[in-house]
Amino acid sequence: MPTSNYSAAAQPSAKSYTNSDYRWNRGSYSRPQRFADIWAFVLKLLAQRWLYNKAWSYSGEVTTEKKTARRRRLAVWIRETCLSLGPTFIKVGQLFSTRADLFPIEFVEELSKLQDRVPAFSYQQAKTIVEAELGRPVQDLYRTFNPIPLAAASLGQVHRAQLHSGEEVVVKVQRPGLKKLFTIDLSILKGIARYFQSHPEWGRGRDWMGIYEECCRILWLEIDFLHEGRNADHFRRNFRQFDWVNVPRVYWRYASPRVLTLEYMPGIKISHYEALEAAGLDRKRLADLGAQAYLRQLLHDGFFHADPHPGNIAVSPEGSLIFYDFGMMGQIPPVTRERLMDTFVGIAQRDAELVMTSLVDLGALAEIEDMGPVRRSIQYILDNMMDKPFEEQSVAAISDDLYAVAYDQPFRFPAAFTFVMRAFSTLEGVGKGLDPEFNFMEAAKPFAEELMTNGNSSDPNGLIGELSRQAARVGTTALGLPRRIEDTLDRLDRGDIRVRVRSIETDRVLRRAANVSLATNYTMLVGAFTLSATLLLVYEFLWLAISAAVIAALSGFILLRLLLRISRDERLP
Repeated sequence: MPTSNYSAAAQPSAKSYTNSDYRWNRGSYSRPQRFADIWAFVLKLLAQRWLYNKAWSYSGEVTTEKKTARRRRLAVWIRETCLSLGPTFIKVGQLFSTRADLFPIEFVEELSKLQDRVPAFSYQQAKTIVEAELGRPVQDLYRTFNPIPLAAASLGQVHRAQLHSGEEVVVKVQRPGLKKLFTIDLSILKGIARYFQSHPEWGRGRDWMGIYEECCRILWLEIDFLHEGRNADHFRRNFRQFDWVNVPRVYWRYASPRVLTLEYMPGIKISHYEALEAAGLDRKRLADLGAQAYLRQLLHDGFFHADPHPGNIAVSPEGSLIFYDFGMMGQIPPVTRERLMDTFVGIAQRDAELVMTSLVDLGALAEIEDMGPVRRSIQYILDNMMDKPFEEQSVAAISDDLYAVAYDQPFRFPAAFTFVMRAFSTLEGVGKGLDPEFNFMEAAKPFAEELMTNGNSSDPNGLIGELSRQAARVGTTALGLPRRIEDTLDRLDRGDIRVRVRSIETDRVLRRAANVSLATNYTMLVGAFTLSATLLLVYEFLWLAISAAVIAALSGFILLRLLLRISRDERLP
């Protein structure tokens, strides 16, 4: 953990935490109560979202300032509720703390505070876990063990210690009762993910179930500290040739699934810009190093840090980057990288057909009956991306364009893609904080060129090799073309080929006409039954008047829904 995080453990946040905030840590905390608490949180959030656009819910005139203030209050409530609900929701909040495509900026800013300001658990609990996991008393394991944690995170906390051999270390101890809590919470969250996935508005273009399943996989792996230790060793080996990246060493004799002992490697948090300047470090160089480190992970190693928020990256006094917390890592299999090469070639050639085919192969695009609109959307993105030089592109802008197109198209971005884009956006934000002129796409340009050429024109994995494979495919397709044409003519002669023509504009006009006709009928019903109710009330036929009024009200409700549907159809492009 970076030294800048150490003070956070002593002062978790402005709010003072009480025992009620730790009720999720009790072994007797039941599933029915968790179900009630979690769904109460979700339903209140949905209710607040519904009220947000209702003018009558504001006092006086609705202004931008009032809406911003309401979003800020709601964001603070979400953060505090996540802390009260415990580690599962703290981790979910961390995962979404950079998803500006899903949440307003106020939510993102508040959720980002979960990364450093997490309440600690007691030393007695930590001592009990260490002794139970390592099988010996703490004083036999370590010469010194500081009872005050250096930092607390959602899944554990870190104590400084010293081995009997003299090495300075930190001991990461898992929070009590995590497995039971995860089992309960994740089963409840699965139902919530299904609800959002099936929602007509929020489910389009977003793979909520895929994100949920990936979160489950990552969370279960992340609470296995032996897995985290193996990740740290793997990560350190990948950067062993670079002295500007440091990774703490794992002491395997003092490691278990719930306890991990690591080399003590303090540093300055990468987002503490004033402290970096005071130490005489070059902020522009650090921004470039951060981008290089992540691009190397992604494009060269296929093994990348999936949670590179500022709390997990520090800077040594010598100016080297220090990475922490390797519980959440991502991998890109070789076959996926090969398919990504097809995507890159298609982008370079502005070939929407090739890009679309490669995305289908990657599982990022679902095939539908009519792929024409999808192809046109991809071509639109390619044309607009190429309007500006590569180095002037922004990760955030590209991400916004992708999600905007995906909203109305059958894109289903894999969860790994989501984490990569989140990491890119985070690093771009950190880079701009270090250097206002920093541009992530410009830093990525040399890596993109190396990926396309691979530094050797004869390399079979480079662009020339890929183009050769493309030429071979074209040759194979050309040789098989006469047979395919003959098969098509035979099917046409047998009547097996049917051509279906559909005019979307005509369908829309006919649907609107039907809705208007239906609305006219309901308008007449409302008027007739309202008049009937009035006359019956005048002649003191009370029950008959009430019945007519109820029918008029129901007809009016249906009429209102029809009018809203007609209005929505009118706004469609």
